[in-house]
Amino acid sequence: MSSAYDDIINLPHPISTAHPQMSRHDRAAQFSPFAALTGYNAAVAETSRQTDEKVELSEDEKEAISQRLQMIQEYIAEHPEVSLTYFIPDKKKSGGAYKSVTGAVKKIDEYERVIVLNSHEVIPIDEISQISGELFKLDTFSIL
Repeated sequence: MSSAYDDIINLPHPISTAHPQMSRHDRAAQFSPFAALTGYNAAVAETSRQTDEKVELSEDEKEAISQRLQMIQEYIAEHPEVSLTYFIPDKKKSGGAYKSVTGAVKKIDEYERVIVLNSHEVIPIDEISQISGELFKLDTFSIL
């Protein structure tokens, strides 16, 4: 039984003298799937990412935070350690996340409206929802 290709079937593979041989990796890349929807997976992941809504504080809560900031300012030379919970707005979608941090207060910048901790972390005063710490448990009415 003879075939139409019997005369070439056992010949060696031709090697070009003008072009270098392509690597297996580059040759395989020619047949990789085409991503018609570039960025689709990233868009789906971004849409499914959850954010929290910012809770609006009552006037009483705002006043309590203001009083605690004043107390921190009075003891700023001692670098009081406090725990702060504040809102970080999301840069890509509505909402954001609440973050809690504990550290010694280095300064309160009233012009920039930020608290700077000794760890160099900067917290925007207007985003603070809660302040706690040992400083606020002092008994200022004790008689010696």
